[in-house]
This record gives sequence, structure tokens and C-alpha cells, in this order.
Amino acid sequence: MRLQLRAKRAGPFPIAMHSAWQVQEAPALAQELPVACCFAALILFLLMTPRLAFAQGGRDPSQGIADISGEYHFLSPDDTLGLLEEEGKVKGFAEVFQGEEESDTILSYPITIGSRSGQHLEFKSAKIHEKYFRFSGTVERGKGREPKDADYLRLAGDLLIITVNSENGKESVERRPVVFKSLSAEEKAQREQE
Repeated sequence: MRLQLRAKRAGPFPIAMHSAWQVQEAPALAQELPVACCFAALILFLLMTPRLAFAQGGRDPSQGIADISGEYHFLSPDDTLGLLEEEGKVKGFAEVFQGEEESDTILSYPITIGSRSGQHLEFKSAKIHEKYFRFSGTVERGKGREPKDADYLRLAGDLLIITVNSENGKESVERRPVVFKSLSAEEKAQREQE
């Protein structure tokens, strides 16, 4: 019995032994090369995308927000949420315009309990006319580029509007998903003049 080896060679690929009796071309390398290149390009793209956005004037999403002190839109465009952050404690107020049927034009709800831990923010207002507010959410960067711009910071989360029944003391809760956007320097100046 005579052993016969057949060898084929086509193109730049090395010859590989597929069995003890036959030598053939190794096409697997030709199939794996484009897949490896695509995978490497995908990894490179994913690694470079945040850096490119930051270089083009965007913000690094991992960058923390040092201070949230400032004024924000509240329930309506005329309402104001003012916050002052000191060492993780949050103080402030929520000024809410009342309807024409109410005796007071503006009610200012002081924030009695407030805290911030990392990007998480919580606060509770005092009760006025059997109503108070609770907020729980996160602090985020908005679309503004500088602190003086509108929507530089956002407070996104759930606002609870709690109304207490004066006869039986039961609370009714209205939950709203909200995004409070920071005011611009011009909006703050305009509100101070009013």
C-alpha cells in the first residue's frame, strides 16, 4: 500500500494538515480575519466615543456634580425651587403661585429635611394649607454648557404632592415624574425684578 499526500496551495494561506492522509489549504484564517478586524474596530469605537464627545465640548458623563445650589423651575414655569447645599445637607424653598381663588398669591414652602448622597437627592417641604411636597431623584447635567445657562443642571425623579384632610388627618398622595431644570442668569435677574 502506497501513501499518497495531496497538497493544494492557493493564495497566501499556509498549508495545514487536516488529517493524517491529506494536506489541504487552511481557509479558516481567511474567515476569521474579517471578523477579528470588525471586532477590533467595534472595541476602538466604543472606547473613543466618550472621549470624542468630551473633546467636542460635551461633558464627561462620569464627572460628578460638586454643588447643586441654585434656582430651578418647579411645578409651573412661574414656580421656583431654590436650593442651598452645604456638606450633603440641602436647605431651601419652593415658591408656588396659587390660583385666583386662593387668598395668597405665592406660597413659599420651606424645605425642612433635605439631603444629597452622590447623585441622589431627597427633600421634604413644610406643610402649608394642609399640603406639602416630597422629592426623591437624581442630579444630572442638562443641556446648558455653563452654570449661568438655562438647564445646566436637572433634578429628575418623583415628586409627591401630599394633601392632608383636615377633618380626619388622612393623607392623599399625588405622584408625578418630574424634571426640574436650573434657571439661567437672565431668568434669575428677571425674577428678582418682579
